[in-house]
Amino acid sequence: MGYKVVVVGATGNVGREMLNILAERQFPVDEIAALASRRSLGTECSFGDKTLKTQDLDQFDFTGWDIALFAIGSDATKKYAPIAAKAGCVVIDNSSLYRYDPDVPLIVPEVNPQAVHGYAKKNIIANPNCSTAQMVVALKPLHDRAKVKRVVVSTYQSVSGSGKEAMDELWNQTKGMYVPGQEVEPSVYPKQIAFNVIPQIDVFLDSGDTKEEWKMVAETKKIVDPSIKVTATCVRVPVFVGHSEAVNIEFEEHLDEDEARDILRESPGILVVDKREPGGYVTPVECVGDYATFVSRIRQDSTIDNGLNLWCVSDNLRKGAALNAVQIAELLGREVLKKG
Repeated sequence: MGYKVVVVGATGNVGREMLNILAERQFPVDEIAALASRRSLGTECSFGDKTLKTQDLDQFDFTGWDIALFAIGSDATKKYAPIAAKAGCVVIDNSSLYRYDPDVPLIVPEVNPQAVHGYAKKNIIANPNCSTAQMVVALKPLHDRAKVKRVVVSTYQSVSGSGKEAMDELWNQTKGMYVPGQEVEPSVYPKQIAFNVIPQIDVFLDSGDTKEEWKMVAETKKIVDPSIKVTATCVRVPVFVGHSEAVNIEFEEHLDEDEARDILRESPGILVVDKREPGGYVTPVECVGDYATFVSRIRQDSTIDNGLNLWCVSDNLRKGAALNAVQIAELLGREVLKKG
């Protein structure tokens, strides 16, 4: 016996990835529905070897459905997620709306699977921010060994994190650089993204941090340990898919780089590629389509007593969004619903 699953926002980048990953991982689906806004009604989406036609989210009855994977913005989620939850359908939400709600668990299955039992308070589970998800997968096993005290992270985030329009903007700006008269002015981003980097993701806060940077701080504390201090600089780079992070970690106890490498090699969801030679590391181009979080450049930080540096790369549409949501659904099914 399997589950009745709804994918909300099925025509977007993340929604399509959710459908792909549900099929790839052979999630036990008895029935599946692809939902979108009325303007996308009837758009076709692939689910394995099947073709689904999108249904109207506004008219859909969630009664009798088990799990709804939401991949729409916070405003729409605010309207429709409570409707689904009230109908008895467990919502796994990819937006930021519920991440900081104390009554909603924020889950990365490799890190805090026990938190899934808190879903019942609102019948909603939150999926973390893409940049946080891959970092905490790497932090947690090291934290268990030597207790992370402080993290300094700089991110190099791909344009797919901003949606299809951002990917189109990078593509069109890049083409326009070579065709006189076809230059493309920024519209998604505040400055040109082609052949450039932009040290702003989301809006600025009074502190001077951007909201993306604040998210990494708040979410790491909620998922891993509230005592961890985090400071982040989040940068948009001209890469289509795949987020990268340079992570500096200060521990309470000494942790040798060789032991850290061994710990990470044995940790779920991580692949270590760390050869000290040209090309002996993973770049975002190489991680696209993969489930893993890749860790490279593991080395001691000699400027502090108990420090390590590492390089962390992952497909943000997968582990940073769709894959993590499907993994939560698998966890929910295995630990709570127990149908499949």
